[in-house]
Amino acid sequence: MDEYTSMVRIWELTCPGLPQEVGRARRWTRDILSETPWADDAALIVTELGSNALRHSASGSDSGSFHFTLIRSASAIVIAVTDIGGSRTTPHVEKPDEDDTHGRGLELVAALAYRVHVRGDDRHGHTVTAELHLDSAPAGADIGTIPRPGAATC
Repeated sequence: MDEYTSMVRIWELTCPGLPQEVGRARRWTRDILSETPWADDAALIVTELGSNALRHSASGSDSGSFHFTLIRSASAIVIAVTDIGGSRTTPHVEKPDEDDTHGRGLELVAALAYRVHVRGDDRHGHTVTAELHLDSAPAGADIGTIPRPGAATC
């Protein structure tokens, strides 16, 4: 194992609450993970979670922001996206109708990730964390850890 992957590395990025910043975060993720087979999955997760933060919280307001944390170790990639709060519901997996154009993002993240966690509240913000385990193919998320109440789509 090379020196770069034998230790835990942490990267952080805070972005203004603008839609184009999701693309910036996606490129940032791909650059960091370019030497791994999980770069595309991680970039997709960052895109979905970042888009959700903008769409469903005050992070997407004129003065909003959102924060990305990327952790890389020899055995896992952990992606966390934190919004600034102001959402109406806790992030949760939806079962949208066939014709719905939104509502599949968190379900997609759960399918790619080994595990997905949600913590926080509407007042102080939510952090959605997705784990990719590197010693095997993604096993699918334990979506029981994602709260399902509320009506907002993610």
